[in-house]
Amino acid sequence: MKQSLQLRTSQHLALTPQLQQSIRLLQLSTLELHQELEQMLTDNPLLERLDDPLDHSVRLLADGAIGADGIRQQGASEDANAAPPSSDGEAPAEVSNEAPEGAASSESDWTFDDVARTSKAPEDDDARPQLEAHELTLRDHLLEQMRVTVRNPRDRALVELMIDALNDNGYLEDTLEAIHERLPAELAIDADELTIALKLLQSFDPAGVGARNAAECLALQIRRFPGIAMVTRRMALDIVEHYLTLFAQRDFSKLKKALDCDDEDLREAQCVIRQCNPHPGAIFGSGTSDYVVPDVIVKHTRAGWQVMLNHDVMPRLRVNALYANILKQNKGDGSLTSQLQEAKWLIKNMRQRFDTILRVAQAIVERQRNFFSHGAVAMRPLVLREIADTLGLHESTISRVTTQKYMLTPHGMFELKYFFGSHVATEAGGEASSTAIRALIKQLIGAEDPKIPFSDSKIADMLGEQGMVVARRTVAKYREALKIPSVNLRKAL
Repeated sequence: MKQSLQLRTSQHLALTPQLQQSIRLLQLSTLELHQELEQMLTDNPLLERLDDPLDHSVRLLADGAIGADGIRQQGASEDANAAPPSSDGEAPAEVSNEAPEGAASSESDWTFDDVARTSKAPEDDDARPQLEAHELTLRDHLLEQMRVTVRNPRDRALVELMIDALNDNGYLEDTLEAIHERLPAELAIDADELTIALKLLQSFDPAGVGARNAAECLALQIRRFPGIAMVTRRMALDIVEHYLTLFAQRDFSKLKKALDCDDEDLREAQCVIRQCNPHPGAIFGSGTSDYVVPDVIVKHTRAGWQVMLNHDVMPRLRVNALYANILKQNKGDGSLTSQLQEAKWLIKNMRQRFDTILRVAQAIVERQRNFFSHGAVAMRPLVLREIADTLGLHESTISRVTTQKYMLTPHGMFELKYFFGSHVATEAGGEASSTAIRALIKQLIGAEDPKIPFSDSKIADMLGEQGMVVARRTVAKYREALKIPSVNLRKAL
């Protein structure tokens, strides 16, 4: 076979580093974006951030002095206002802070970079660093009570042993027999001593701590409730100790038959039990709250619904002018040149990210105007393909934009994916959004009679009367998605 050379032309799609970075930045949430940005600022000296939150913080200098922008400016201002010493060694005369007539005040004495810095005086409380208070744990709270109430060292050791065996909810997971078996035999600890230590622990605050199950936890709290009639207290104790399963299932008919009581007595006992906390130790858990910062904000104006970016989450970036000028003069350093290009790419991709989010949010608001005017019941069906075709983007791009991106509306905070939903056929031949149907189910259940709650079949029939063809199992699926209990658990006396 004769060998020959051939030239062929073909096209293929390649993901450049710039495109890969653009895709990665687009799918990150706001928190992940700022974490990624901090790493890039650390690795690239040519990139700097103008809205660094640490710019206005108080810093401890190497010599032990406190340094801050405002404090340094204030010190410079005081030094500038101080008169120079005279040549003959005499003390200078006192300088007045008032400027003489006709003299213009120098702006260099007190210079601020932004309006936020001028709005607060250096002596304000907000300008001082705030220290986080020590978090009180359940163990610390119980040990403090033990030091006050228990004096015997042996009893203290046993009570502390019980405290260490509690879980986060305040329950004693291990049995007393299992704890006794793990103790060394040379300590000669009797099982009755562990029982007494447990009783001491159960007398501590919060009520119900040290219980071994839910029934014991509720019973400990009911016994300590003040101002309860003896008959009601006895009935509530009887329910939690013997009929807690029936009470949880809301089988009030069997409860009244077992307790030989009427509706009024059972209602009073139920009110007492509902005041109990089944997880007494949970109040000492971590108090850290997770919150979401919106990426876009929707407001109603005279021109209609307006979508704007949340500028508080948009980082202000720029290329360092000093390094850029050095590169212009000395073009031989290849590493700095590549870092300069990476900084330009990042700024461009960051601008493209927020521009894409704004475009997608505007398209969503344009199609869901009824939701913003009337609420979730007016939500229309919407799929990713519809937004992608409108903006000329791919569905995967719309999916990345709507994931972990949030919109602040007059109705609350929603993820952008919330506005997309499947459709359900109506009798008139139209379509209804699954989000609107869930909102209707929530409204129907919220307006029902607690004594005679609606079943899933009844809700399906009521939706059918409004022209929405929904099966009973679909109603049950939407109800569970809304975290609404079944008809038996919603029934009240």
